[in-house]
Amino acid sequence: MSDASVSQSAGSAVRLGLKENWRQFALLMLVNAFVGGMVGIERTVVPLIGPEEFGIESTTLVVSFIVSFGVVKALANLVSGQLADTWGRKRVLVLGWLVGLPVPFMIIWAPSWGWVIAANALLGVNQGLAWSMTVVMKVDLVGPKSRGLAVGLNEFAGYLAVGVTAFLTGYLASRYGLRPVPIYLGIGYAVVGTVLSVLLIRDTRGHLRLETSAHAQQSAPISFREVFALTSFRDRNLFAASQAGLVNNLNDGMSWGIFPLFFASFGLGVERIGILKAIYPATWGILQIVTGPLSDRWGRKGLIVAGMWIQAGGLFLTAATSRFEWWLVGSLLLGLGTAMVYPSLIAAVSDASHPSWRARSLSVYRFWRDLGYAIGALSAGLIADRFGLSSAITSIAALTFLSGTVVAMLMRERSPH
Repeated sequence: MSDASVSQSAGSAVRLGLKENWRQFALLMLVNAFVGGMVGIERTVVPLIGPEEFGIESTTLVVSFIVSFGVVKALANLVSGQLADTWGRKRVLVLGWLVGLPVPFMIIWAPSWGWVIAANALLGVNQGLAWSMTVVMKVDLVGPKSRGLAVGLNEFAGYLAVGVTAFLTGYLASRYGLRPVPIYLGIGYAVVGTVLSVLLIRDTRGHLRLETSAHAQQSAPISFREVFALTSFRDRNLFAASQAGLVNNLNDGMSWGIFPLFFASFGLGVERIGILKAIYPATWGILQIVTGPLSDRWGRKGLIVAGMWIQAGGLFLTAATSRFEWWLVGSLLLGLGTAMVYPSLIAAVSDASHPSWRARSLSVYRFWRDLGYAIGALSAGLIADRFGLSSAITSIAALTFLSGTVVAMLMRERSPH
């Protein structure tokens, strides 16, 4: 048997590569589309439920549901890698879906804003476990040569679903109200995603063992504490990626909570807000089909730096204007910049991590990245309450530009091979 495959059971073999594993890869893309759709049901509608149905005037209180989501998702990410290595990838994926099943029902029936906050805590667990596993399993399947492509396709499926669902919920809300009709989509996503994960998805630890067998061995086992320190601050590449991931999702958390309120303050209707909220993640999702493979060919650093600066430009443009057309351009720039950054960061973390602790390193990176949701929503809410919505957007834009500069100064290009 060649070194590209290893016996898994009688009559079967494990092989690395997209072509060799396209059926499972495609199924994982479909599952991640449903994972993304669970977030998409909230992008347009939920920030408007607070002031319109519960009479909440504080921007900080309105975005509190994103804070609960971000903190819990970050913590779920942190444990997902360890659980994946001990329990197996598929079990963690299924667990994520089981936790997510109640979410749309809680939002539909919520008698108070506290219910929405609690639902988003469960959604954070769902996203932290389920989305993490779709990333880790795809990286396991394709091997080291196509990590950027694998991540790009994964994030394409997830964030295209976010965008499409944001548009659909805005359309449905303009005709049937903010609840319950737009949230029915979430029930369908949760049920189908759970069924597919239980019945059709297979674990990928055999692929991980194959890659590890061909990789230089660690001189000694590495603890989770050591992985956390390496990914957070000790390794310059991993630190650069972690801080950029945090700031990337910090501006995403801000846009999630602040943009609908900002656009509505100029009299924009919920259907057109839905269009703007859809353009950003849809552009982000679609372009990752291109930017993921480009990071394999061109390298990670240049795409990350340019992407962070383009995001900053989109945010500055949004804050400085008051017309739908300019906001549309700002959303497109934000989506383009994020598409350049997102798969490149995950691939850069994978490049800098040994296969034996890659899942744990990715979980630490995703902990810092998704903690950005909470930090972005909370800080933007506080700034908006004190200085106005436009000032909140401008502040986050400046921080995004600074983060790109940190990557330009610290990150060193590494070969994924």
